Amino acid sequence: MPDTNKYRVPTKGKVKLANYDPAATPFAHDSVKAQEKDLKALNQQLAQLVRPLQAEGKRSILLVLQGMDTAGKDGAVRGVFKYTSPLGVRLATFKAPSKDELAHDYLWRCHAVVPAKGEIGVWNRSHYEDVLVPVVNQWIDKDTTRQRYGQINDFERMLTENGTTVLKCMLHISKDEQRKRLQERIDVPDKRWKFSLGDLEVRKQWDAYQQAYEDLLEATSTPHAPWYIIPADDKLHRNLMVNTLLNHTLLDMQPQYPVDYPELAGLQVV
Repeated sequence: MPDTNKYRVPTKGKVKLANYDPAATPFAHDSVKAQEKDLKALNQQLAQLVRPLQAEGKRSILLVLQGMDTAGKDGAVRGVFKYTSPLGVRLATFKAPSKDELAHDYLWRCHAVVPAKGEIGVWNRSHYEDVLVPVVNQWIDKDTTRQRYGQINDFERMLTENGTTVLKCMLHISKDEQRKRLQERIDVPDKRWKFSLGDLEVRKQWDAYQQAYEDLLEATSTPHAPWYIIPADDKLHRNLMVNTLLNHTLLDMQPQYPVDYPELAGLQVV
C-alpha cells in the first residue's frame, strides 16, 4: 500500500488543491475486482478492530468527512463501515444550523455529538462548515475567520487530550466530476431526492470554496488533528483510502480487550 503520509496536509506552508489530482488512484491496483477484494478485507479488519475499542471503553476516534457537494461523504460511510456493527459507530450529519443551534456558539452542536469512549464518531460535514459557508458568503470577516480557526484547533486539542483521536478527510473532487454526479441526480429518478436547486447556486461559487478549503487546511492541519486530502473522483478508490487510514489509526492505537476481572474469580453460573 502507498504511504498515507503523502496525502497528509503539512502543518506549515501553503496548500494548493491544484497540486492534488482528484482523479488519482494511488491506493488502487490491478483490476476492479482486486480492489473490491482489498476493500472487503479492510472492511472485515475494521469490524474486528472496532470490537476491542468498544470493549476497552477508554478511547475514541472522530472521523471528519468534508467535501464539496457530491464528493461522496454518504458513500464513504456506506463503503467503509459495510461490515461494522452500528453499536460501535455514531454518525452525525451537519446541515444548516437550526434556530436553537444559532442561539448558541457555533461549536455547541458539535460538542454535543462527540463520540463517547469506545466509539468511532463519524461526522458527515462538521464544525468546518462554519469556516466555509460564512466565509464564502462573506457573513464573517477575516478576523472572525482567524479566530474560529484558533478555536477549532483548541477544540480538537481538547478532544485529543481527553482520549479522542481526530482523523480529518477532505474528499477532493474535480469540478467536472461534480457536474456528472449532479446531472446523474437529475436524470436518475431514485436519486432526485438528493438534488436541490441550491446545489447549482453553490456550484457557481466553486472557486471561492476551493480557496476557503485551502485556507482552512493550512490553518487547521495540526500534529494532534491532521488533515488528509483524499482523491475522490473514483468512488472505489476513495473508500479504499479512507478505510486504509482508519485501519492504520486503529492498528496504531492497539485497543485491547479487558482481561482483569477479579470479581469473576471462582464465580459459577448455576
